[in-house]
Amino acid sequence: MRREPVLRVVGKLLIPYMLVFALYVQFHGDFSPGGGFQAGVITAAAIIFYALIFGLPAARRVVPEAVVEAMVALGVLIYMSVGFAGLALGGNYLDYFVLAHDPVHGQERGIFWVEIGVLVTVSGVMLKIFYVFAGRGRESGGG
Repeated sequence: MRREPVLRVVGKLLIPYMLVFALYVQFHGDFSPGGGFQAGVITAAAIIFYALIFGLPAARRVVPEAVVEAMVALGVLIYMSVGFAGLALGGNYLDYFVLAHDPVHGQERGIFWVEIGVLVTVSGVMLKIFYVFAGRGRESGGG
């Protein structure tokens, strides 16, 4: 891709905006369409876009495969922890009402952390799928 300077410059300009838009979708998901799943896909799309422009090895340096695999587990752990926090505070599993002094604040806090867990897991899974398929022919020596 060394011969595509315009694409590289546009990519460097566009990827930060993609990541900021993912954060907007994540944090505005309570009030409009969006949330963890959509933000996770947008985040993964930004990294995949980076890989398509700068190459798979460059993307693996930015987000190593070990980090991607940890993201999958970490997101599920965050999601489960919210459920167990509800149990520990005397409510049901994923009962957000007990997570704060006020049931409304408990709902907001619980949904926030569940959506963070979804964002992390979805980003990790999408990147893992991309890494597996994009690197398929490279490791085996095939074309």
